[in-house]
Amino acid sequence: MTLPPLRRPRSADLTATFAGFPLPSGLELPPYRRRELFLLGYAGVLATGALAALMLAHDGTIGFQVFTYGLGFFSLWALGHLAVRRFAPAADPVLLPVVAALNGIGLVMIYRLDLAKADSARRAGNPIPTGAAQTQLVWTLLAIVVFVLVLAVVRDHRALSRYAYTLGLAGLVFLVLPIAPGIGATINGARLWLQVGPFSFQPSEVSKIALMIFFAAYLENKRDVLSLASRSFLGMKIPRARDLGPVLVAWLASLGVLVVQKDLGSSLLFFGMFLVILYVATQRVSWVAIGLGLFMLGAVVAHSLFSHVQVRVDGWLHAFDGNNPSSTSFQLVQGLYGFAAGGLTGTGIGQGSPQRVPFANTDFVMASLGEEFGLTGVMAILLLYALVAARGIRAALGAKDPFGKLLATGLSATVALQVFVQVGGVMRLIPLTGLTLPFVSYGGSSIVANAAIIALLLRISDAARRLEEPVPDAPLFDPNAVAESPTQVVKTT
Repeated sequence: MTLPPLRRPRSADLTATFAGFPLPSGLELPPYRRRELFLLGYAGVLATGALAALMLAHDGTIGFQVFTYGLGFFSLWALGHLAVRRFAPAADPVLLPVVAALNGIGLVMIYRLDLAKADSARRAGNPIPTGAAQTQLVWTLLAIVVFVLVLAVVRDHRALSRYAYTLGLAGLVFLVLPIAPGIGATINGARLWLQVGPFSFQPSEVSKIALMIFFAAYLENKRDVLSLASRSFLGMKIPRARDLGPVLVAWLASLGVLVVQKDLGSSLLFFGMFLVILYVATQRVSWVAIGLGLFMLGAVVAHSLFSHVQVRVDGWLHAFDGNNPSSTSFQLVQGLYGFAAGGLTGTGIGQGSPQRVPFANTDFVMASLGEEFGLTGVMAILLLYALVAARGIRAALGAKDPFGKLLATGLSATVALQVFVQVGGVMRLIPLTGLTLPFVSYGGSSIVANAAIIALLLRISDAARRLEEPVPDAPLFDPNAVAESPTQVVKTT
């Protein structure tokens, strides 16, 4: 039996795959979207299964509405899939399904905590509080709308570099806006919020994207200058003193956030993401050493001068001192007890007591997940975040332009650093910072801003994965070219 010869897919075949969605002319695009749709279906099944297990543990039965909610969840993220298929058909097929899976896990856990609060209020005879899961679902819809808008408006990520300084200024304005009288609000000890009537928003989430675009564009233009070294010390190339300006400015800005807004998490996040992208741009370990030195100096000074930093550090270092944990470490200790109760496989969703931890659906949502999903579930969630960071770095490696490489690296590092700071604080690896867990924690500002980050990563990935049509090979000999070429007679003597 003779097998038919393998052939390369034609443009018409690939165009038929994306029927109804016009492709850029002169490009061949692989059918990544089929894989993405399949993985989105798996994410929907995961969220629906978790919700079914929760309802079975809480009510003893699984109602038909569980499957209705699962279908609605899948339909919600299918809108994002259609947007990617229309505006970025060659983009990475893994990023969006992983984000949908994280969001589904977060929604189920937030709803589980809502049920626990409702049961407690019902036993006490108090009014049942408004559930946070419904609000989070509305924020998820808004995040998908923002995701679609970013893909539709930013058709070429390189165009963002033209507005780098404008975005940098806007990022600084958003960063200091909460300290303005009348609209700024202090919540849980940190002045990070804008309060307009019943609605609140954290502008620093928008600021981190704007500043990252500015950092990428600035370092693209200045990386040759910043890579220059004046001398060597301990095997490292030390940059010139006059080139230390950008690091000092970023350091002072992060300290300003810590001092004025009392937010240790945002301060660490902004300085950390600048340091990562600076190292990628210059490939100088000396910049990392200088940055870490400045960070340690700033941490020591902040601890000695500001009481809110002392409270965080003391609660971290002396969490278990005394028979009864102090109020500064009560939240941390309860979260650690939750991890211990979960063990390897967890108590099972709906069968633990994560509601005992204050702010269980925001700052300590990982402790809630650790109690009911166990170490196995926590590692699976961290693996999903690792996939987001890895696929973002892959998009950076495939980008054809330096700005795209730096921007994708910075955005991926921002998500990874936020996860590290949040999980590290809950697990007592570092002091608590108050950062939320991307796509999982309750909070609209975080999920909307991170959805924009994923859209930018998909835009860069789409540009990197596009395959140009091959140029036809030129003939070895063209008689017409020889016939039309001018001749010249050379006389020899």
